[in-house]
Amino acid sequence: MPAMKNSVFSQKIYHLLLAAYRWYLQTPERSLDEAYQAALKIKEIEDKHFNGKKIDVDSSQYSSSVMDYFDSDLKKLLKMARMRLTEFRASRWFLNEENQKAAQKAGIEYPSPSLVLEKLNFIDQVISKYTTFDEPTTSSDLVTSPKNLPDELAISDGKPPHVHTPQSPVLPPKISTRNLDKKPKRKADSMGILPRSILSTITRLQVELDPNSEQDVVQNFRLNQRRTIISIRFILLLIIVPLLTHQLAKSLVVGPILEHFKGSEQMQVFLNDEMEQEALEELQKYEEKIKFTNLITNAPPLAPEEIEIEMQERAEEIAKEFRGESYNAIKNVFSDIFSVGAFIWLLIISRSSISVLKDFFDHIVYGLSDSAKAFIIILFTDIFVGFHSPHGWEVILEGISRHWGLPANRDFIFLFIATFPVILDTIFKYWIFRYLNRISPSAVATYHNMNE
Repeated sequence: MPAMKNSVFSQKIYHLLLAAYRWYLQTPERSLDEAYQAALKIKEIEDKHFNGKKIDVDSSQYSSSVMDYFDSDLKKLLKMARMRLTEFRASRWFLNEENQKAAQKAGIEYPSPSLVLEKLNFIDQVISKYTTFDEPTTSSDLVTSPKNLPDELAISDGKPPHVHTPQSPVLPPKISTRNLDKKPKRKADSMGILPRSILSTITRLQVELDPNSEQDVVQNFRLNQRRTIISIRFILLLIIVPLLTHQLAKSLVVGPILEHFKGSEQMQVFLNDEMEQEALEELQKYEEKIKFTNLITNAPPLAPEEIEIEMQERAEEIAKEFRGESYNAIKNVFSDIFSVGAFIWLLIISRSSISVLKDFFDHIVYGLSDSAKAFIIILFTDIFVGFHSPHGWEVILEGISRHWGLPANRDFIFLFIATFPVILDTIFKYWIFRYLNRISPSAVATYHNMNE
């Protein structure tokens, strides 16, 4: 009995070893088939959902949730295909002629070389389109390292990206938000032992001695060009979209609704006492003008009835003008709500564009000379918080009040002028002390010398 048990156990061990050996001999074919199936699934997604083109995670064809789903499947399939290709190459390297003969004796047939080459060619064609860099980038890397680029600024094969120029204002291209949660490293956050000028000189010498520096300079230029195009287009959209929304809402939505509810009722002529006072002053000036014209022309004096008729005609004209102004002010209130909503919506869906815009302004501001920085700071502060700034704020607030048909509250205007410019001036001084004094002390010194 023990001999039989040992014999059965030996047979099981033999079959297990034989199965493991067969599995080892079939590794190249199995790995190639799994890589081929993964490539077929990627190709199926391309044909079914992207019209046979590359799966672009930043495509505006689908929502962000759908694109995240496609991106997740794409990463899994690409990882599977690349791992199985590596396994295929390694197993073929270890599979010598003796193993192939043993496989033939074990009844294992390998596919023909033409079929293997066909599958490898198909796999390479599919996965070669996705040889991109997935490392996260920061705003500093955006300028200095063309190898780690965001998807919207990526430059493939050393060729400049194609920029679409739509005929009408459209939303900026969707930009991958995978790295938006990471705060970019600003120049103000980096403090070194040596002065930055010495470090920049050493870096410049290293770049000039690098044999690949010319290619890096070209790629950096294309990257900056792409960033500038995205930033300028986004700035134009922030201006054009709210203005167009205001005009369209005013003409097509708010105006017809007010006309419908107004009906046959005559709209109120004056929305506030200030408008009524302005109309009275204009009517009094017209009456004085009639009398003055009659006196200097030596014409016979006008009868009170004639003056009354002309004054009545002028009063009707003034009433018509102010009725239209009041009607326009009401439309402005509701149209501005639509305009602000469009502006906020544009900011919400373009968070990644805002990140690129911040890098664009950071590159411009910190690239200025010290005297230029001091000049801009003084100009900006003198306009908004300087000695003559209260007059400008008063004009702005009165214009906004008139735009909405509200009376210009002098107490509110004076209180605003007494507090807001002071707060703004404090913020400027804190920024100069906290940030500018660290990143550019010479600019602060220039600013104080120019301000004295």
